[in-house]
Amino acid sequence: MKFIEGLTVELKKQITDDIQKTVIAFANTDGGTVYIGIEDNGDITGVQNIDGEMLRMSNMIRDAIKPDVTLFTSYEVEEFEGKNVIKVIVQKGTKRPYYLASKGLRPEGVYVRQGASTAPASDSTIIRMIKETDGDSYENMRSINQDLTFETASIEFNIRKVPFGIWQYRTLKLINEDGIYTNIAHILSDQCVHTIKAAVFEGTDKAVFKDRQEFSGSLLLQLKEAYDYISRYNRTRSEFSGLHRIDKKDYPEDALRESLLNSLVHRDYSYSASTLISIFDDRIELLSVGGLAKGISLNDIMLGVSVSRNENLANIFYRLTLIEAYGTGIPKIFRSYKDFPIQPKIEVSDNAFKITLPNKNETDEKIFLSENEKVVMELLNEKYEITRKDVQEALNSSQTMAGRVVKKLTDRGLIKQIGKGKNTRYLR
Repeated sequence: MKFIEGLTVELKKQITDDIQKTVIAFANTDGGTVYIGIEDNGDITGVQNIDGEMLRMSNMIRDAIKPDVTLFTSYEVEEFEGKNVIKVIVQKGTKRPYYLASKGLRPEGVYVRQGASTAPASDSTIIRMIKETDGDSYENMRSINQDLTFETASIEFNIRKVPFGIWQYRTLKLINEDGIYTNIAHILSDQCVHTIKAAVFEGTDKAVFKDRQEFSGSLLLQLKEAYDYISRYNRTRSEFSGLHRIDKKDYPEDALRESLLNSLVHRDYSYSASTLISIFDDRIELLSVGGLAKGISLNDIMLGVSVSRNENLANIFYRLTLIEAYGTGIPKIFRSYKDFPIQPKIEVSDNAFKITLPNKNETDEKIFLSENEKVVMELLNEKYEITRKDVQEALNSSQTMAGRVVKKLTDRGLIKQIGKGKNTRYLR
């Protein structure tokens, strides 16, 4: 019988460390067989100490490869030309990608089969295998980086008197059943690659920068530092009513806190783009990537419906008392602007979610509403969108009068017109 190396066949004269890579490649591709005791050219040399070499081989595979691939490997001894050969049969694994424990989930640790060769997998191939095995939930997928530390997270958990040890790693889904770090662990780790970028602009557009900052590290650290940063620009202005001084902040603290938490808890971390915070004289904008989670609309959000894209992250924030309960954040933002003429604005695209908070002290001085305009704005507080007929009924007025009121509000940018003719409707 003539042996030839190919996609599913590897020949080895003796056991070497390279066999680990071959077993990984077979398990990551379509399976295969390693023959030990056969030269590359097909000449049979055999193995002398069969029992000892089989034990050595099985221990090597068990200790050097993660996740555990032993369930997908078996060993046989066959005789060719009167010589014993070890046959290592490797099936395609169900927990791909398999990798060298000493190298991790990187190209130098992950191998695939290409023809008769074993080759390092590319980053994109590794990510594809992870998605195929772990599903589409980013936070449940295995982290590419397995060299993670949690100094910041440990401090934050300790401050809130929440246990944070190996048992909690499992219950919080930081590690999977094989003891491998997931992406939620990466997000909370000191090695997190996602960032928040904040910038302060002069005036009401992005023409002139006054200051900028980027926050990195554990998401818990970014949350703290970003909130401290925007709080520095949440100025307090004082007014006097008789002998009493009334202090008014530019932005309600509840609105700032909930908007920042929302932008971090619900963003899509499979994108590399940063969360953006833009501070203008008259507003703050918080932009996160990912749009809405599947299955819900902006109307649902306004009603308090919450479908979390990152359930594990939301659960961790809940345990740390950073959030109260699902679906309370957005309503709390709008309640903090109750009776204020300009309301927060939410804009959604397929891949982005933006919350705009108006500066109460800036707009309070510049915006004056008539009684009819106040009625319309209050109506929009109750409904996500309205029609001119809704305005007529609310004002108990003529069609002409209702049209005049909504036109003034539209011209001033306080409400937005969508559609034309009979399909015309208005929203914030």
